[in-house]
Amino acid sequence: MSKIDNLLCKIEDIVSKGITKNGVIDILNVLQCSFPFEILEEIELYGDYLPKNQEIGFSQEKRYLHFLWDVLDKSPMCLISNFSIPFRRILAKKMFKSCGENFIAEENVRFNIPDNIEVGDNVFLNRGVFIDSKGGVILGNSVVITEGVTIFTHSHLEHDHFLREYSPVIVEDYAKIYSNSTILPGVTIGKQSIVAACSLVDKSVEANSLVAGVPAKEMRNRKTFDNSEDELNHIWLHNSKFQQ
Repeated sequence: MSKIDNLLCKIEDIVSKGITKNGVIDILNVLQCSFPFEILEEIELYGDYLPKNQEIGFSQEKRYLHFLWDVLDKSPMCLISNFSIPFRRILAKKMFKSCGENFIAEENVRFNIPDNIEVGDNVFLNRGVFIDSKGGVILGNSVVITEGVTIFTHSHLEHDHFLREYSPVIVEDYAKIYSNSTILPGVTIGKQSIVAACSLVDKSVEANSLVAGVPAKEMRNRKTFDNSEDELNHIWLHNSKFQQ
């Protein structure tokens, strides 16, 4: 077993037993992160100040896991893909409402309510994805969300900012959302559909269609050439790395 694999096994063992202050310290030491450990029990994250997290409940364990997720991207270890991708996968399986097999998340993926995220198998989140999961987000099997995509699931009423509306976003199996697109609350991205880059999606997308524009409109059907599901080869990295 490689040295990196040994580190990952150690981290997985710590996380599986339930994260405590000492577990966080051990993982920060693996990441070679200098930190005033004496304040760990006092830390509060941005999520602590979100009403939805107050409603759901933000446990100390979830707080520590979310902290470690973000800390990784402040560490040189985030550049080591054969460490950082499995590291995020270990955390996601404990943080999210559910997380399937072969989950891949790249650098600077951010979210606010991990308890409201459901992820299927073979999901890939590329760099700079932001998921506002206050209203709930469901990502189906073999979904890819590429660089700079933003998903919103809540809004504020114009006459009173304190009043909020929550609507889930669902991305169905084998759908693809390309770079710098924005998905608004209540939208369902249909199975095997494609959202073109830089689109603003304000209404649900039919299955097997391609939408583009601001606001996004259906342009045509996806060119599947009669392929479907696994035949579409939603393989994200060379030789199916991390999907094996």
